[in-house]
Amino acid sequence: MSVPPVSALIAAIATPPGRGGVGIIRLSGAGAASLAAALIGKTPEPRRATLASFKAADGSAIDNGLALHFPAPASFTGEDVLELHGHGGPAVMNLLLARCLELGARLAEPGEFTRRAFLNGKLDLAQAEAVADLIDASTAAAAKSAVRSLQGEFSRAIRALVAELTDLRTLVEATLDFPEEEIDFLKQADAFGRIARLDEHLLEVRARAKQGKLLQAGLSVVLIGQPNVGKSSLLNRLAGDDIAIVAPIPGTTRDALKSAIQLRGIPLHIVDTAGLRDPGDEIEKIGIARTWKAIQEADLALLLLDARAGLSGDDLAILGRLPEKLPRFIVRNKIDLIGESPRRHTQAVAGAETATLSLSAKTGQGMGLLETALLESAGWQEAEDTFTARARHLQAIETASEHLGVARRELETASPALELFAENLRLAQHALSEITGEFTADDLLGVIFGRFCIGK
Repeated sequence: MSVPPVSALIAAIATPPGRGGVGIIRLSGAGAASLAAALIGKTPEPRRATLASFKAADGSAIDNGLALHFPAPASFTGEDVLELHGHGGPAVMNLLLARCLELGARLAEPGEFTRRAFLNGKLDLAQAEAVADLIDASTAAAAKSAVRSLQGEFSRAIRALVAELTDLRTLVEATLDFPEEEIDFLKQADAFGRIARLDEHLLEVRARAKQGKLLQAGLSVVLIGQPNVGKSSLLNRLAGDDIAIVAPIPGTTRDALKSAIQLRGIPLHIVDTAGLRDPGDEIEKIGIARTWKAIQEADLALLLLDARAGLSGDDLAILGRLPEKLPRFIVRNKIDLIGESPRRHTQAVAGAETATLSLSAKTGQGMGLLETALLESAGWQEAEDTFTARARHLQAIETASEHLGVARRELETASPALELFAENLRLAQHALSEITGEFTADDLLGVIFGRFCIGK
């Protein structure tokens, strides 16, 4: 492997802010070894922890710790990398970072280390994104999924699809190049069977990616309804803690309260909102406005009502104002007050069949039904082979599927236009290759790596 092109020396604190036993300064680029020599008086032996004293410009000690040198190209970024492990106090870390900048390094941009790893061929783009997903994982299941992507499982699945497309395109190009031949290359090579299998494999990858996207992003659930129907009680029950004030006074909840919980490894972002009614004062008016904003951003709405009162005209008015495509459940709360058993059924509401759950947030009756409904709404399926994915990955897979569908329908016509067939295969391949970064615009890279933390 050849040494990657020379890059500016960058530096950043790679450990979280705050007090800690150990703090790490990471540097990457040309001149890392020279900086080490100036900072500790020698160049550390490659890939061996070296006990050192980090010196200021006047020779006084900034800190004592370990220095590790990873020469190019055998490093995370593919460049010369230097790591300085010192004590994890914010003041000493900032002093050490400032000394590195004095010696010629510049402050790294967000995600710049991982971006260099991608540009130098150490990671593909899906793996690079998995680095950030692993750091941001909020559940154990999400972390395991991100590790699979970081280890290349997602990328291998995508490259296998690209290889199948390439093979099929080769057959089509052979047919186009030799139109005078009587042999039908496509029929001989079972093009119909190949494209059917390719479509099947694409659906399998999409299903695994959708599950990974769910683990990574979670599901945003908004609790809505009139005052005093038990929204805060349900939030507390789901969260397993008294995070919202519960009181019989209408308008107790005046702002959207958010709580992140886990349900079988899926992050659920639950939003308890102000009761929807004519506001009593300016503060409540602001809270209700924020309720509607939370509704616009949600993946699912739970309309709570008091089981004793049933579905009222005001409830129907709330349902009528919900975004048309927003999934929703009706939750009949407080069944413990009328001696009713938990159940799940559908009922006709405004001419549409709507799922309805009867439960008690106070006693916990029927919470299992609600949890199952939430998982079903999210499209969750128990699986151990998911890999983390992002919205752009799913969009690329969807685009590839659409082009593959056009190609398949063209092939099924009496006189297929092979140029159109071949072009859609090419576009499908291009869409999939964007996932791993073989075809990626620079502005997209800026968006992706700009969301990373500094130091990674």
